[in-house]
Amino acid sequence: MVGARADGWWRDRAGAARRLHEALMTADVPQAAVVLVLEGGAKGGVRAGRDAHVRTVHAARDGDAEIVAQAQAAVDAGARTTVVTADRVLQGRVLAVGAEYVGPTWLLALLD
Repeated sequence: MVGARADGWWRDRAGAARRLHEALMTADVPQAAVVLVLEGGAKGGVRAGRDAHVRTVHAARDGDAEIVAQAQAAVDAGARTTVVTADRVLQGRVLAVGAEYVGPTWLLALLD
């Protein structure tokens, strides 16, 4: 999601994560709950935990594996689950656990 815009996010991953978190907090998203998965340097921008409808998870290793695990847990709990990603491999992995996916332009439109 963060990589969907060439705005220099790679120079300040923690700052990009913080800006995304803040945008998610104020966005009018149709989902009742949002899970933001952070990895690497991005974890420094937002503490793990819940803020209103946004729950931030710090990936122990790679973000994709954590996204799939979070999607699997939500599907197992009976929740309709949508993952935002442009990564085709990740799209296949979330479909395999019963989740849906949308591209980042869908979320970017809600955040703008």
